[in-house]
Formats: sequence, C-alpha cells, structure tokens
Amino acid sequence: MRKLLPGLAATLLVLNLGAAQAAEGVKIPERHWSFDGIFGYFDRAQLQRGLQIYREVCSGCHSLKYIAFRNLADLGFSEEEVKAIAEEYQIVDGPDDEGEMFERSGVPSDYFPSPFPNKQAAAAANGGAAPPDLSLMAKARAHGPDYIHALLTGYEEPPADKELLEGLSYNVSFLGNQIAMAPPLLEGVVEYADGTEATLDQMAEDTAAFLMWTAEPKMEVRKRTGIKVILFLLVMTAILYAAKKKVWRDAH
Repeated sequence: MRKLLPGLAATLLVLNLGAAQAAEGVKIPERHWSFDGIFGYFDRAQLQRGLQIYREVCSGCHSLKYIAFRNLADLGFSEEEVKAIAEEYQIVDGPDDEGEMFERSGVPSDYFPSPFPNKQAAAAANGGAAPPDLSLMAKARAHGPDYIHALLTGYEEPPADKELLEGLSYNVSFLGNQIAMAPPLLEGVVEYADGTEATLDQMAEDTAAFLMWTAEPKMEVRKRTGIKVILFLLVMTAILYAAKKKVWRDAH
C-alpha cells in the first residue's frame, strides 16, 4: 500500500528554483557513489530501494515520464515482477470504438503515469506550482545526486536570529536557506523490502542514486563501451607502431 507524502510535491520544484544558485552560493558536499568514475556501476539493491521510495513517497506528485515499466528489468527485477508492478497502475488509454477514453491495467511497455491529468491540475493541487518530472533531474541539475542528497538531508531548525517567512522551511543546502517544501523524507516513512534501516541519510542516498539511474539508465553500457574503445585504440596504436618500425627499419 502506497504511503503518499504530499510534501515531496515540491522537492523538484525546489531543485528547479535553487540548484543553479546552490552551485554558486552554497557548498554541496561531495559524496562517493558507486557509479562514479570510468568503472562506475549502479548498485541494484540501492536502485530498488530508490524505486520503492519513488512509488511510496514521490509518485503521488511527481511523474517519471521517460521510464517504462520494462526498464525496471535493469534494476534486477524478473519479467514476472515487472509485469506485476505494471499491473498495479491504471493507464489512461483510448479512444475506444465509441470514441471514449478508458482506463486499463498497466503492461511492461507502458510508461509510469503522471499523478495529474495535466499541468494545470498539478499546479492547482500544489499551491500554483506544478511538480516537475523526475526522470532527468539528476543530470539537469548542478552537482546532480550530491545536490539531491544534500537538499533532502539539509533541513534543520533555524537559528534563533533567523526569521522564516510564513510557510517556508529552513534548509542549509538551499541558497537563502528558506524553501517552500517541508521536509519530504522522515525516518520510518518507508519500510524497506530488503530490511535495510530507513534512516534519513539512507533514504536520501537511495533516492539520489535512483534519480541518477532514471536520468542515465544506459550509463554502464556507455562506460563499458568506452573502455573497449580505449583498449582497441591502444592495441591498434601498438600494432601500427610495430608496423612502422618494420617497414622503415632499413631506411636511413
């Protein structure tokens, strides 16, 4: 059963408003990620936990329009598991023979549906600002997953001399430290299927890693291809150098 947290509706709105500014005015701590570097890879268990957070916390407000259910096979889910996840969603389809739209259970080829029928409805339900799609957020924002993690864990009580505007929260990772989004992740808001303790830091890290995967699901393939190309070029360089030495060795 999904646990929807409306406060997360503003998560990526905050990213939209503050990510570039944070890069300039707020120091974002660098973290080590399994996908860093040329040999980087995605931790499948972490991605599955991130997906769980998206489904139970984020999906009530944010879409994931560039990710199809079949893509979840890359996270380690079996064909049957992907099909079961897809069937939990209702997809608007049509028109039918009478020209009417209708709803049906999802199939693996479907994409994650938006929680709102249109941007106007999304904005009306969220104080006038439509929650942005999460699919590409980790690549579209400066510092990517580092910024997402810092923002989600950056909520603190404001200093005694800091007066917050009405409806705003204090966040040390946001430029100006005042944001409209209430803390979206609270310890215990999810119970991880794999038994991992759902601390704030763990949930923020899993969310950031998952959003990195949604932004670049073929990252591992790209990196493996790059390594092969570099090795090929090194071997070809050695062969060509040896051939040159053989052809011109008697030349004076």
